[in-house]
Amino acid sequence: MRRRNFSRTIGIDYSGAATPEKGLTGLRVYCAGIDGAPQEIRPFDDPRRHWSRRSLAAWLAQTLQTPEPTLVGIDHGFGFPRAWFQAHDVAPDWEAFLADLPADYPTDQAGVSVEAVRRGRIGHGARRPGNARWRRAAEERVGAKSVFHFDVPGSVAKSTHAGLPWLARLRHTPGLNLHIWPFDGWQIPPGCSAVAEIYPSLWSANYPRGSRTPDQHDAYVVAAGLAAADGNGELGALLQPSLDTTTRQRAQLEGWILGVG
Repeated sequence: MRRRNFSRTIGIDYSGAATPEKGLTGLRVYCAGIDGAPQEIRPFDDPRRHWSRRSLAAWLAQTLQTPEPTLVGIDHGFGFPRAWFQAHDVAPDWEAFLADLPADYPTDQAGVSVEAVRRGRIGHGARRPGNARWRRAAEERVGAKSVFHFDVPGSVAKSTHAGLPWLARLRHTPGLNLHIWPFDGWQIPPGCSAVAEIYPSLWSANYPRGSRTPDQHDAYVVAAGLAAADGNGELGALLQPSLDTTTRQRAQLEGWILGVG
């Protein structure tokens, strides 16, 4: 049997609804170990209680502190389009962007929703607005919606604006040796845990849905797809997509979707 690079893979179907403390039916987590199919990870035994963004962030930080190398796929944008940086004269530096965004969108703070920021009740979301026509290179290639395309079915905009402050927190968790792909490099060092942006639709056709809800299935197929790619040797190629120099430079600012060639 081929040696895998990761002891486990985790698929997260994210949600930008409500506030950080609110349990959300759309926030789902599946984990696949080396020898088994993905299993749903639940925060409580009571099936009526669900993950909140805050509880998920705490669990993820704790889980990634363990020595088992883990690959996590999350379905929200890890960056903004290059056009946003250009329109607002923001330095094209992802690290600085990630550190600065929570000041405008404090969606990791108690009681703060994406909608409250959008409506100007808190934060400074109107200071540097986005445009639904602005898309990242990976979104253009796969036909995905912009991270600024709010108020439509299947929108990733809320998830992105809710999730990025938590990604910033995770990045600065003390003692956590975490690789955020591809910003920390296209190659993940051996023995290192990593987090990558994913697009569940790329994997869904490979797995029958069965009795899972759409949110459960999105998390399941990511955990399963990443585990399969790691096991059969395809993951290395997915981590090194064939991109021209210009697109690769954009990806270092905007991020990239794992599995998009």
